[in-house]
Amino acid sequence: MSVDHIRYDILVQEALRGMVRNVLAESAKGGLAGDHHFFITFDTTADGAKLSDRLRERYPEEMTIVLQHQFWDLKVTDELFEVGLSFGGVAERLVVPFAAIKAFADPSVQFTLQFETLAEAGDEADDEAESGEAMKPKAPAIKQEARQPEAAKEPARTSVPASPRPQAPGAEAVDKPDAGPDKSGGAEVVRLDRFRKK
Repeated sequence: MSVDHIRYDILVQEALRGMVRNVLAESAKGGLAGDHHFFITFDTTADGAKLSDRLRERYPEEMTIVLQHQFWDLKVTDELFEVGLSFGGVAERLVVPFAAIKAFADPSVQFTLQFETLAEAGDEADDEAESGEAMKPKAPAIKQEARQPEAAKEPARTSVPASPRPQAPGAEAVDKPDAGPDKSGGAEVVRLDRFRKK
C-alpha cells in the first residue's frame, strides 16, 4: 500500500470540525432548535484552550461540557468557540479551539463524532513516515444510534467530566456509550467484505 501524502484522514477531520463549527454558529445566532443539545469533549491541554485554574486542576487532560439549558454568550469564530457555563454555581468562561475537540454528540438524535486531536494525527503520521510503514486512512468515527442513550434521558446538566475524576459540586458523570453491538435491534455496522464476490 502506498503512503497517503494527501492525508485524507486529516482532511475528513477538518471537514467534520467545520460541520461542528457551523452547528454551533447557527445555535449562537438562533438558539438551540427543538430538543437538540450538545455534549462536547475537548483536550484541556491544547493550545488556545482557556479555562480557570480551578477547572484546569479538576480536569487536567480532558473535559466534557453540555450545551443545553444553562449556557450563555456563545461566540463562534473560524478557529474556536467561547461560552459561559456554571460549574457548581460558579460562572466560568471557556474558550475551546475546534482543533482541541475530541468528541461531539447530539443525544437528541443519537449523533456522535469521535476525533483524534489534530496534534495526535500529525504526530502519528510523522512516526509512521519515519518507520516506513504505509499509512492507513483513518477517519473520525461517526455514530448514529437507533436507541437513545441514558445520558439524554437524564435531567439537564451544565458540565460533566469526561472520565471518572473528582467532580465539581453539582456535576454528574456521563457514561460513554458502549462501542459494542447494539442488542436492541437498532442500527448495525455492516462491513463491505460481506458484499464482495468471493
